[in-house]
Amino acid sequence: MMAPAPTLLLIAFLFTAVCRTSAGAETIQRGDVVAVPITGEISDAQTAFLRRSLKQAESAGASAFVLEMNTPGGALQSAVDIVQLLLKSRIPTYTWVNTNAGSAGSLIALATDHIYMAPVSAIGAAAPVSSEGADIPETMNAKIVSYFSGYFRSAAQAKGRNPALADAFMNKDKEFKIGNQVLKPVGALLTLSAQEAVQKVDGKPLLADGIADSLSQLEVEAHLHGGVVHLAPTGFERIAQWITLLAPLFLVAGIAAAYIEFKSPGFGVAGFVSLVCFAIFFLGHYIAGLSGFEVIAVFAIGLALVLLELFLFPGVTFVALTGIALMLGSILFAMVDYYPGDSWIPDPQQLARPAVNLGLAVVLSGIAIMLLARFFPKLPILHRLMLPATSAVGTSLAESTPERPLVLPGMTGVARSILRPAGKAEIAGMLVDVVTEGEFLDAETALRVLDVEGSRVVVEAVDGVDQALPPKLT
Repeated sequence: MMAPAPTLLLIAFLFTAVCRTSAGAETIQRGDVVAVPITGEISDAQTAFLRRSLKQAESAGASAFVLEMNTPGGALQSAVDIVQLLLKSRIPTYTWVNTNAGSAGSLIALATDHIYMAPVSAIGAAAPVSSEGADIPETMNAKIVSYFSGYFRSAAQAKGRNPALADAFMNKDKEFKIGNQVLKPVGALLTLSAQEAVQKVDGKPLLADGIADSLSQLEVEAHLHGGVVHLAPTGFERIAQWITLLAPLFLVAGIAAAYIEFKSPGFGVAGFVSLVCFAIFFLGHYIAGLSGFEVIAVFAIGLALVLLELFLFPGVTFVALTGIALMLGSILFAMVDYYPGDSWIPDPQQLARPAVNLGLAVVLSGIAIMLLARFFPKLPILHRLMLPATSAVGTSLAESTPERPLVLPGMTGVARSILRPAGKAEIAGMLVDVVTEGEFLDAETALRVLDVEGSRVVVEAVDGVDQALPPKLT
């Protein structure tokens, strides 16, 4: 029978694979055109879905990535995040407006290489509003428009488009005209129909490359080849959004639970909780498209090295330190927004947020561990999680018999395993579970019983004892 820790890691690995497969069940062949829907309100969940889909398309060698857009708009920051994804793409990106690219949708479209419109469609009107849809106070609105219009002007210019379009979509205070034709007067927002968007200005389309009433026609108009593969978001994307947002908390819980398990004999609830927290952490980042199976494998190798040092080579700290380094490295790289073709060494911008999250988790974990070390012996709930209700030989410590005398404070004995701080000790001829007040003690250390609370036996190391230490049990 497999040990609990490897079994749980295997289950987490398989569950992650199933979730990722269900989130993108279509197989992409080299040269395919990948189409993804942008429907409903723009949100962080769509950002996670597009990140995963775009990386999947690039890794498979897709020939194009098409946003099939029908959205009234949504969160401005989510639109910025999606634009960042599109600007990193190494394959041609397309927006097919079918039938609405309102507000944030129009700004996202500016960051794709090509735009096509359905015959009856519209794009534009990207004035910022509050989350309830109400107007924003004038001063705050001016700040938002000033900053974000500059950002989207830059995105439009990066794709060879007229940057004034971003201003016209967002800013009511600017006029927009072509020659003598005023398309947007002061006091209004620019919204273009399909026919207006494709009109020529100095030999170039104002915004859209053409009109297409279907994806098949878009392929013909854009001279694309290969089959069309449709990817769709799932409920896992929204779960992944929350997991990545709460990543430091999952790490703190995982590390703190690992600390409790480390101080407990055998494998118990704390170890299970730790593995579940780490599994959720990797699962969320995997579905969000931030990590792959490789970081999970590195984490498993690191965990195996730590367990190897604990159980087979105690005292060989190099093995455990290498394992811890691998585990921390895998956690850091699981949060890095890495794209196919990027250098395996992330740049500082890619590492900034993951490093902050990991640093925050380590600091909070350190505080949690200090509190646990201070109050550990006084928390009954932790006693129940850590120690069994009976002794290792199956006799209740509360029951005294001539063959199994009662363990009392002041008795002496010897550690028969390493105490971290829990382990096995021989006291009064019994092999019992004991725990120190936080110290780590080597096997064969002389001990004295400090306190007995039900099945919990607290011991301390002593330099010498009044009675001879018992021989080893055989």
